[in-house]
Amino acid sequence: MIQEFADWLTYDLLAFPPGTRLADSVDFFLYDTTKILLLLFAISALMGVVNAWLPVERVRQFLAGRQLYGAQYLLASVFGAITPFCSCSSIPLFIGFVRGGIPLGVTLAFLITSPLVNEVAVAMFLGTFGWEVTCWYVGSGIVLGTLGGIILGRMRLERHLTDWVQQASASAAQAPGSPRRLHIPSIIREAWGIVRGVLPYVVIGIAIGAAVHGYVPTDYFSRLLGEGNLWSVPAGVLCGVPMYANAAGIVPVMEVLVAKGVPIGTALAFMMAVVGLSLPEATLLKKVMKWRLLAIFFGTVTILIILSGYLFNAVLGS
Repeated sequence: MIQEFADWLTYDLLAFPPGTRLADSVDFFLYDTTKILLLLFAISALMGVVNAWLPVERVRQFLAGRQLYGAQYLLASVFGAITPFCSCSSIPLFIGFVRGGIPLGVTLAFLITSPLVNEVAVAMFLGTFGWEVTCWYVGSGIVLGTLGGIILGRMRLERHLTDWVQQASASAAQAPGSPRRLHIPSIIREAWGIVRGVLPYVVIGIAIGAAVHGYVPTDYFSRLLGEGNLWSVPAGVLCGVPMYANAAGIVPVMEVLVAKGVPIGTALAFMMAVVGLSLPEATLLKKVMKWRLLAIFFGTVTILIILSGYLFNAVLGS
């Protein structure tokens, strides 16, 4: 139905001649924008219900306990997956976790997963790649955060936090907050607020994807980052690090890369590097991490993303 609506707008209402590059780009843009915004609103509302039962302060208090025998890394990663934060907006919550006494490895598990997996990314993956790829993507994001948190936690890097964070961690004692009430109108308003907040990124990202879809030759990306190129996954990660966008802006580009012949794992590694290893994130993290910890964090996450890309290529193919 959405495709028929996009076709009607493109070819009947706007009267673009079928078969032209411009018409293909416009049709792609209208279809993806409508589909993704509808999915985003529905999933944002659903996650609003989940978040109403998982107040941030209650989760912080729960994760601060030492009785979980390692499961706190997985729980922190899952919490990162269900919170609607990009890499930069998740950092203030990460700082609050560190200052609140949660072990550093647990907070890093949250920080790794939070920008990679959220309702925006899930909605866009569902609309773009379907259930199978979405489930693999969510699972790999959570596993990546869990493993990253465990590895970094075992390295005992607390001494490489900046002085003001260490001092605050030693003295912080926050009172537990009050649980939120399940208020449907408020959840609907919050879901619409999320849609409005990411709307510019969705439009810009899909517009870029539509332009690539209509005008870039099909074999360009397949030759540059194609299946036969062993270094395509690391190259995709290196290309993504200098960039910064959230899932709303980069998933449409990833969709076109896959359509142009780039293996799904290579495109996914590129996307993860863009949303989870950005230079703005590094700038903000420098407030709480010394250079050595920052380098170890980025290096560990980079290696895990590259491994995830190769795994996706092996399991799902191109």
